[in-house]
Amino acid sequence: MTARKTSVVLLDLVLVAIALADTRAHVDSGDRPAVALALVAAGALTLRRRFPLPAFVLTLPAALVSDAMFAITIALYTLASLSRHRLLLAGCALLFTVADYLAWPPWSSLQSTQLTEANGLLHLTYTLATAAAPVFLGQLVQARRDLSLRLAEISEAREYERLLTTQSVLAKERAQLAREMHDVVSHQVSLIAVQAGALQVAGGDDETRRAAAAIRQLSVQTLDELRHMVSVLRASGSSPTELTPQPSLADLQRLVDTSCIDAKLVTDLPEDLPPTLQRAVYRTVQEALTNVRKHAPGAAAAIHIHLRGGTLRTTVTNTAPAHLPLALPSAHHGLAGLRQRAELLGGTVTSGPTPDGGYELHLDLPTEPR
Repeated sequence: MTARKTSVVLLDLVLVAIALADTRAHVDSGDRPAVALALVAAGALTLRRRFPLPAFVLTLPAALVSDAMFAITIALYTLASLSRHRLLLAGCALLFTVADYLAWPPWSSLQSTQLTEANGLLHLTYTLATAAAPVFLGQLVQARRDLSLRLAEISEAREYERLLTTQSVLAKERAQLAREMHDVVSHQVSLIAVQAGALQVAGGDDETRRAAAAIRQLSVQTLDELRHMVSVLRASGSSPTELTPQPSLADLQRLVDTSCIDAKLVTDLPEDLPPTLQRAVYRTVQEALTNVRKHAPGAAAAIHIHLRGGTLRTTVTNTAPAHLPLALPSAHHGLAGLRQRAELLGGTVTSGPTPDGGYELHLDLPTEPR
């Protein structure tokens, strides 16, 4: 039983107990019919939430034959807080007034010499007020509940509107980024590919032609990736699009061969590793080779990838640069992105200079999820 259900049951038990105390105080124990009707009225309070109208009807006889009014007051309040039928509530309030105002049997009030006309009017006014109070209070509680629900709906609608606005802004930004990539970056990479092709044909020596061929191949590959990324950005708001084809360990050798670096790859990994781990290793090696080209021109690199004790270890080491590095633009986000990717997979990335003036990058990834 939940805490809410427990509190509801306890409240009903308390109300029944108060109704029984009211019966004991206002009903003569010798009047067995009145006591029985009062007990029925007290027990009817347990039905007031699921069957408010029948519960109210069951409390009417006790109010007619005795002064025990607690049960009928609570039953009328509950009915008013749950019902939206105004005529029904007015009729129930009228029945409450009649039951409280008239004595039973009816002719007993005619035999009373103490009931004057002024006292009768005062009694009627008091009875009407007593009957109207639970109706007004129940309607007030119902209106407050409706207002709370309405405010919650408005809050949800505003939150949804903010979400739609945010998505709209993101969609516009992605569309603008797609245009910039298509109109500027793709155009410039295309020019690089064309110039590299021309250099490959007109090159005076074999080394120049090989370098031009590598530049052209990388440019064409970059163009393909850019076109697919542009299509993904333009598909904002539709079903998720995978950045295919995703690289795997099978593509590592080609990456090393086209890196224009004297690099050696040593690996003994199985082919059934999860695709996420394969992509993480590929992107790490790719970023490391890019940094070697940018910051250590002329350096040699060694890539070692092994699986040891449930941990996938990747190490990329390069020697000291043979030439001064060129001043190339860099946002310094490469290593940070590698660390974030590794953390998502439960691994770590460490890097730092070596004693001989080179640089070393380590990636450790668990093969089993933690």
